Amino acid sequence: MSRIENVESEIERMTAEELAAFRAWFAEFDAQVWDRKFEADVHAGKLDALADRELRHHETGQSSKL
Repeated sequence: MSRIENVESEIERMTAEELAAFRAWFAEFDAQVWDRKFEADVHAGKLDALADRELRHHETGQSSKL
């Protein structure tokens, strides 16, 4: 049995309370992973072209206030 299958099996056996706690934990864990990836991409310059393009749009009046 693979690790994923083991995890799936464990999740299927959880009580409603355990599943709620797992969901809350996983949501926080997933958000932290995403944040670290986003920050790494920013530091690596992977978003620079996108930011430059949007700043040009703003400077030429092609943006709107949020």
